[in-house]
Amino acid sequence: MTSAGSEVLIVGAGVSGLTTAVCLAEHGLRVRILAELGPQETTSANAGAIWDPAYASHPKVLEWSGRTYDELITLVDEPRHGVRMVDGIEASRKMIVSPQWARSLTGFRDCVAADLPSGFLSGWHYTAPIIDMPPYLRYLQARLEQAGGTVTAGRLETLDEAFLLASIVVNCSGVGARDLVPDPGVEPIRGQLVAVRNFGLDKFFAEHTDELDEMTYILPQGDVLLLGGSADKGQADPVADEAVARGIVERCSLVFPEIAAAAVLQHRTGIRPQRSQIRLEHEDLGDRHLVHNYGHSGAGVSLSWGCAADVAALVLPLVAR
Repeated sequence: MTSAGSEVLIVGAGVSGLTTAVCLAEHGLRVRILAELGPQETTSANAGAIWDPAYASHPKVLEWSGRTYDELITLVDEPRHGVRMVDGIEASRKMIVSPQWARSLTGFRDCVAADLPSGFLSGWHYTAPIIDMPPYLRYLQARLEQAGGTVTAGRLETLDEAFLLASIVVNCSGVGARDLVPDPGVEPIRGQLVAVRNFGLDKFFAEHTDELDEMTYILPQGDVLLLGGSADKGQADPVADEAVARGIVERCSLVFPEIAAAAVLQHRTGIRPQRSQIRLEHEDLGDRHLVHNYGHSGAGVSLSWGCAADVAALVLPLVAR
């Protein structure tokens, strides 16, 4: 390969980068992550993170999300992993048929009218993994280090610079791919959440909608409820918008009125990497190899293990050469 640096260099330390690095390191490869932001500073750390395959586009979304679901449910018995299986409802303001992916899940049943909040016309019950991202990212980093991988702070201006450190580079740079590749098809979208003190809710609620600028979801994470959400297109400023936060609380209070009086603990924002389709592919550059894994929009966590497995299927033969 190359006499300096890593056998494989991963660019980006969000959930896609960390999961991919874990997958490669556990296959016995020497792996290093290079990232400007550490895992706890990434968009992934601020994600609401309920498993849901609906918010990204690619022919393999259901395959990737299914593989991720199978991995996540193996982690629920250990609290430090940050993964819980939670019952809840996904509901629509339109009359729609429940999707096929939902019908295969534990606890699935279609809602009756009495199950639905005012303004919602259809929906379905199921049990899904909800991930508390800060401890989950710590778990992934520890798992990577146990497998011999490392995370290093650093900034790249172009992907060409990465090849000074390794001849196989995996690009998991998220919204950074817009400038780093460069890929103008990546659009920054600011997502915003409000964390409030949980008054005893143990069920999730998620709105099923194509209008992602104002969706409503309520995710219990122990003593905290995460309220969402928003999708401000073209907005790369991570500072929370007070008006957006008020709107989130108001919408969620229509579902559970107790939320209106809940103490606000924190405002969270993250810049999602919106793209018309996820990019997961290999670029053969002769003596160098670049594998892309970015553009997951709002489904980075839900697709992370499936995408990592496909990256490994591309990278392992390259190392074998």
